Amino acid sequence: MDEILEQALLYDFYGELLNDHQKEVYEQFILEDLSLSEIAEAQGISRQGVHDLVKRCQKALEGYESRLHLVGRFLSIREKVREMEALLEGAELTGENQEELLRQFRELSGSILEVL
Repeated sequence: MDEILEQALLYDFYGELLNDHQKEVYEQFILEDLSLSEIAEAQGISRQGVHDLVKRCQKALEGYESRLHLVGRFLSIREKVREMEALLEGAELTGENQEELLRQFRELSGSILEVL
C-alpha cells in the first residue's frame, strides 16, 4: 500500500488519540502535503522539531494499529466486499449458478464476520 495512503488511514482511525498540536502538525504534513519548512514557519518551531513530531506521531499511530488492527480489519472487509461485487457483476442467475453464488456469498460473509 502507498505509504501516504497508509498514513492517512492510520490517522483516520487513530488520529483522535493524538493531542491537538500533534493532530494539527500531522494533518498539515500528511493530509495537506505541506513541507517541514512550511509547517515549522507556521508553528513557530524548527524544521527538525516538526520532523521529530511527525515521526513520533507515525510511530504512535503504527503502535495503535499493531495492538488494535482496525485498519487491517477495514482493508480485509473492503476486499471481501469487492469480491462480492465482482461475483455479482459476473453472475448469470440461473438455478445452478444461483446456488453457487449463494454459497460463495455465505463464505465471504462468514469471513467478514470472523474479521469483525
